[in-house]
Formats: sequence, structure tokens, C-alpha cells
Amino acid sequence: MRDTGETWLPQPDLAEVDVQTVLAALADPVRLLIVRELNNVGESTCTALNVPVKVSTVSHHLGVLRECGIVSSRIDGNARPSRLRHDDLQRRFPGLLDAIINAAPPRTGEL
Repeated sequence: MRDTGETWLPQPDLAEVDVQTVLAALADPVRLLIVRELNNVGESTCTALNVPVKVSTVSHHLGVLRECGIVSSRIDGNARPSRLRHDDLQRRFPGLLDAIINAAPPRTGEL
């Protein structure tokens, strides 16, 4: 991460994150929805994301995604905007994040 004078919350070095950790985090449907939303908007706070769960739930899931190395979150006053670590993940696991984001969701009634 570049030193831009901003304060960022701790996140793991992706060299120490295995693919199982990333896949397990993205297996949760709410976290997958959050990742897809962040992919569309670039950066957002938990209150601004279009996710059909409580803000506290979004905040929790963003924390899990950050701890797994999928998102970065910075401190901006009382807000904690988050963004995907897309380029970092692309270098560590080429094509993985794009494949997951672009995968068609299951049809209703299918697992």
C-alpha cells in the first residue's frame, strides 16, 4: 500500500494469505454481495452500501473481509471507507476475484 498520509486499518500481507481463506470468506452470500457492490462503486462505507442487512452486519462482514485480505479500510473521521484489494489479489491469485465476482448466481431453488 502506498503511503498517502491516510490512516489505514491493519490488514494481512497477502503473501501470508492462502486461497482457502479467501474462498471461505467469499462463500458467505452477504460477503459476496458486499464484494460485488464494492467492485461496482470502488469505495464505500457500510452505511452507503446497497446490501439488505443491518449496518452492524455489514460492518462485521467488512471486518472479516479485511482480516482475510480482500478489502482495505481507511479511517476518515468517524467513517471507515473500504475498497477491494483488487490489484493485490490479482497478483496473488490471478483471475480468482474476477471469476468469483462475475460468476452467475445460482438460479432460485438451486444450491
